[in-house]
Amino acid sequence: MIKNNQTNTSMSQERYRKGAHTVTELKYHFVWKTKYGFDVLRGEVGTRLREIIRIICSELKINIINGNVRSNHVHILISAPTHFSPAKIAQMLKGRSSHRLLMEFSQLRKRYWGNHFWARGYFCSTVGAVTEEHVAAYVSGQDDSPDTFKVWDEPPLEQDSGVTLQSDSSETKRL
Repeated sequence: MIKNNQTNTSMSQERYRKGAHTVTELKYHFVWKTKYGFDVLRGEVGTRLREIIRIICSELKINIINGNVRSNHVHILISAPTHFSPAKIAQMLKGRSSHRLLMEFSQLRKRYWGNHFWARGYFCSTVGAVTEEHVAAYVSGQDDSPDTFKVWDEPPLEQDSGVTLQSDSSETKRL
């Protein structure tokens, strides 16, 4: 969705993260739930969790694309820097948010007595503009024969056409 009358060009420029030698687009959908599936992310706790996740993501330079705090689980779609693996992102989001929530809400400390607020696992899926079918077709279409380095508009060469090229270094090459 384009906001504030932005053009598609400016939107596509903001889509990618640019580093010194890289241009990337890494988006992840994460889902994780509370330990034992307790419905504790309601009201003030749910609102505070949203604020905490925003703060953590801001500190880590992770962009939140969309998110949803439900009564017993969290969905979040993020764009992350290349130096964070999905496992590290989950560890930081779950660990830091758990610590802060348990410090701020005494009723949570009573229910989660072992300082374990979130269940052990999480779900993560990559999201992108190219489908798995497109990538599979691209990979299977790769040709590893010796003559695969071609120029897009180069006419096909006939077998032993007898044409020779001379480079600037006075080397003669036979095609």
